[in-house]
Amino acid sequence: MLTQERHRLILELVNEKSIVKVQELVEQTNTSESTIRRDLQLLEEQNLIKRIHGGASLPQGNRNELGIPEKSTKNLQEKMSIAEYSASLVNQGECIYLDAGTTTFQMIEFLKGKDIVVVTNGLTHIDLLLEHNINTYLVGGYIKSKTRALIGSGALASLKQYSFDKCFMGVNGVHYRYGYTTPDPEEALIKQTAIQLSRQSYFLADTSKFGEVAFSKIVDLDKAQLITTESNVEVLAPYESKTTIKVVVT
Repeated sequence: MLTQERHRLILELVNEKSIVKVQELVEQTNTSESTIRRDLQLLEEQNLIKRIHGGASLPQGNRNELGIPEKSTKNLQEKMSIAEYSASLVNQGECIYLDAGTTTFQMIEFLKGKDIVVVTNGLTHIDLLLEHNINTYLVGGYIKSKTRALIGSGALASLKQYSFDKCFMGVNGVHYRYGYTTPDPEEALIKQTAIQLSRQSYFLADTSKFGEVAFSKIVDLDKAQLITTESNVEVLAPYESKTTIKVVVT
């Protein structure tokens, strides 16, 4: 089967089933596993599919965004493992920026008892931060109802009053070519600014975020370190030369 025919068949199967296994593609195309893996890499580079462990899936729409209730239950164990490790990087006496998001929210429980200052644009973070007696500043601005993030010119102006030892960022897409992305340009600008104001920056990303490209660019991969539960060597390979990656075991 010619390369173009294989690619067409692969795309048809992925669009039909959402997720297909490498072995299924091998059988459908009557070709080798190594050839299929090369095909998947080429198609992912064109952002037509997303490689996952053992196969391929449809990429998310680049402006699609789940709300807090849907996000909070998705890949929860992965998020908690990432959050626990991320919180261990915070030292006594530091001032950190905690981005809005469900993975950064999970960090708060592991920050309990630390003498730190937290600045956040996450409205959902406030109650738990106060419950744990963590010194907290909330940036001003417009409240985005879907993500409960404070954004806009007011949030930006408020954020620029501070500087941080570390910032911990949520993200919708992590791609070796397109970097870190999010659906909302205003949220992207807040994230960019927090990174500029921080000595060290970290993105927290579970396995579902890899290979995804959302509408708005935040920064390139080399602007922050990546904390993830993605352990597939093949998936991580294109990222390793571009950023520091910490793989957390769930």
